[in-house]
Amino acid sequence: MQHFALTIIGRDRPGIVSQVTEILYHGGFNIADSSCSILGGQFSMILIISNPEINDQEEFADHFHPLEENGLSVFIRTLKPGGEIRPELDGELCMISVYGADKPGIVYQVARELGDRKINITDLNTKLIGSTDKPVYVMMLEALLPENTGIDVVEGWMKELKKKLQVDISVRSLMTVEL
Repeated sequence: MQHFALTIIGRDRPGIVSQVTEILYHGGFNIADSSCSILGGQFSMILIISNPEINDQEEFADHFHPLEENGLSVFIRTLKPGGEIRPELDGELCMISVYGADKPGIVYQVARELGDRKINITDLNTKLIGSTDKPVYVMMLEALLPENTGIDVVEGWMKELKKKLQVDISVRSLMTVEL
């Protein structure tokens, strides 16, 4: 079965998720995976979708014209076989939280620290919270720790970075749940 990546971006407003999923439902699509967020004032969504009766994106691209007429940009990409499958990721999953004054380089410095140590970042979100006169930068990232790398080891690596960036960084384990 062919899978497609569907990306939707545009000014946020209530009802976008409902409108997108209605189109997919009526088109007979299955959502294999998805992510949705508001970035600034922009809505962003990416989904991996499939329909056993559709093998080419040209067969359904017109379904999304109502979204485009409402100011959203829609992009469809055909995935190579296997692109819909989550790879087996070995290691301990952890959450790294960063809080501090907003300044350039926070994401880069933390990502570099992890990347240099071959730690895979599996999810990353940032937000600016607080008031306009006292904004607080928040970064939450999920990372997969390699074998023999514990939470305490990562906390040790982050001590110097906390001082350098003048932010608070905490690391905690995420327990996986099997149904």
